[in-house]
Formats: sequence, C-alpha cells, structure tokens
Amino acid sequence: MGAKSVAVVTGASSGVGRATALRLARDFEALLLVARDDENLQSTAADVRSIGAEAQTYALDLREPKSAEIVIEGVCNRFGRLDALLNIAGAVLQLDLFQMTDAQWDDGMALKLHGARRLTLQAWDALKVSNGSVVFMSGTAALDPKPAFAAVATINAAINALAKAFAEQGIKDGIQVNSISPGAVMTGRRRAFFEKWAPAHHLTVEEAIAKFPAEAGIARFGTPEDIADLLAYLVSPAAKWMTGANIRMDGGEIKSI
Repeated sequence: MGAKSVAVVTGASSGVGRATALRLARDFEALLLVARDDENLQSTAADVRSIGAEAQTYALDLREPKSAEIVIEGVCNRFGRLDALLNIAGAVLQLDLFQMTDAQWDDGMALKLHGARRLTLQAWDALKVSNGSVVFMSGTAALDPKPAFAAVATINAAINALAKAFAEQGIKDGIQVNSISPGAVMTGRRRAFFEKWAPAHHLTVEEAIAKFPAEAGIARFGTPEDIADLLAYLVSPAAKWMTGANIRMDGGEIKSI
C-alpha cells in the first residue's frame, strides 16, 4: 500500500519525540514511530491514529546497527516511500567531565550520533526519490560547553557537524538536511535531572525548577510542543530552501550572536 506523505520519527515514546509525532500527524498521512519503550510507543501511535494519520511502530534500540535497516526496509515495504526523517532519539548522561567512563561516553555516542547517522544513511536512497527532508536533534550545550555537561556538548557539536556534511551531499542529491538546537525544554528527563540536582543544592524540586529560568536568563522553560512546531516547519514545503542550517530555539538563553 502506498501513501502520499510518510515520516519516520525516532524517540517517539515520550517528550519531544512524542509531541513531534502528534504534530506531524496533522501534515503527513502516515508515520513510522521508533523507540525502545513499546508501551509508551503504542500510546503515541494510538493518539496519532486518533488525529487521522496511519501509524506503524518499531520498538527497537537504535544503538544496534541492524535497527536502522529494519526501520527503513519496514517503511519502504509498508508505504512505498519516505518523505521525512526526524532523528530525535538520544539521551546523553549529564556527568562531570572527570567522572564519565569510556563506556558512558560510548553509550552516549551510540544512540544520539551513530543511531541517527546509520538511519540517515539507510534512508538516503528513498529520500532521494521523494526529494525529502532530514532533521537532526542537537542542543545548545554544543554552543556553551561546561565541565558538568561535557559529553552532551561534545556529542551535540558532533551532530551539528554530521548534519552539515549530510546537507552538503543533500544539495547534490535533492535532500534537505538541517539540525536544531533546543535549549531548556521541560521533559520528563529534565525533571528527573532536577530531582537529583535539587537535594544536593538544598532545594526542593519545585524550587529548583522555579529558579532556573531567571538564572538562565529566559522567561520560561520550553515545551515539547514548541520544538515539535519547529520540526514540523522544517519538514514542510515552506522551509524547502533551508538546508545546512542549525536552528537554535532556546528562549534567548544563548546571548552570543
């Protein structure tokens, strides 16, 4: 069975990935959703279907090299085309530079960088046919590295460079490639960070969350829906001439030009 417009969304079980899947369900006829958490992934798929788009799920770990091939073969066999790939999956430990082990560095790279890289390589031929779009998820830590977030900053910077390289090839092959750098978005993972951070600084979780925006120089935390709207724009016809860009959405936290 074919479909007119198909997108793959990774990390679709929660946070920005889930919000993006629900937002894209308004623009695409079919979505293939990928995440490790099958229960929450099925919940996302049900909500996508309630909006009116078809949904297929793959509960896979993109750290495994074979997963990318399974996903892209699945989308092409089921829908006959691929129009957009949104590489959202990936969480990197927020540990001090002098505490991270080699294994923790490798694990951070495995999903967010290499999982996205393999998936994009596997999707490339299908995206050439559709003149499709790819978006990589980075983050503002790449622009302001700190010892406490060294792995996050390093891997995000690598993602920006990887996206730029894919974009250069995409100009020749008719594929649009961009990356985005969100700032402080309130997700379950960020709240979990505050739950560990707050007691060590003699604060309640709610006090720590309330204090953060002013200390960071922003009006509020971002929401997953804020980022989902940006991602939807980047894979829409309105953004087709934008490629090779890294778009920062951080509420004004990064003050440099």
